[in-house]
Amino acid sequence: MALIDFSTIKEIIGDSTAGKNKEVLFKEVLLLVLARATRADANVESIEVTHVQNALKEITGEQFSEADILTAASSEVFETQSLERTLANATRKLSEEERITILECLASLIRADTFIRYPELEFFDHVATALRASPSEIAGLSVTSN
Repeated sequence: MALIDFSTIKEIIGDSTAGKNKEVLFKEVLLLVLARATRADANVESIEVTHVQNALKEITGEQFSEADILTAASSEVFETQSLERTLANATRKLSEEERITILECLASLIRADTFIRYPELEFFDHVATALRASPSEIAGLSVTSN
């Protein structure tokens, strides 16, 4: 797959996403959060990149190269707004299920290398807050029907 250009996220920053494909937005946000998480502790490990690739393939059905992920991790999309503000703007257009998926993938990624560091926890907390996640969403709990 060609490197994602974050056009939908960039449009959110400019508040011009009316009519944009919600699926594309979800994919961009998921890639962005997971890619940025690999750098949260300033120690990008290959197991983390592989974990991101597998999660993205499973959820989106698309294959991302290591270069795609490393480029997304260093994306300049935040030159005008912080990650938290970008996610807060995107949250309005994401479903509860999509937000939960992002948090579950992020938590799984943080556990991928068996060493959880404070910067990774801090990154998770910032993402959860920006996504306006409730404690039950963060815990992975949701209502089920019979």
